[in-house]
Amino acid sequence: MESEEGPARSEITIEAVLAALDHPLRLRVVRALAATAEMTCQEILPEITKSTASHHWKVLREAGVVEQRREGRYLYLRLRRDDLDSRFPGVVDAVVLG
Repeated sequence: MESEEGPARSEITIEAVLAALDHPLRLRVVRALAATAEMTCQEILPEITKSTASHHWKVLREAGVVEQRREGRYLYLRLRRDDLDSRFPGVVDAVVLG
């Protein structure tokens, strides 16, 4: 099982998070992940090509919004809610409910 977490909690910046959330597909990803523990990439954006989805996963991961792990041929995403709530209280709730 391979894990890719992105930046450490202390290195997550509000500028990176907000920039990552500045796209409708990435907002959709965050809202979907907020409702569950983790999902496969195909479950979240089944209609999107792999290359496009990979780009969005990378942006979210590098901003510290999500972490991903690979299990076999599946890639699982999880919202880094604890890290985000710790750094920027209320931001995830505003995004999910907004």
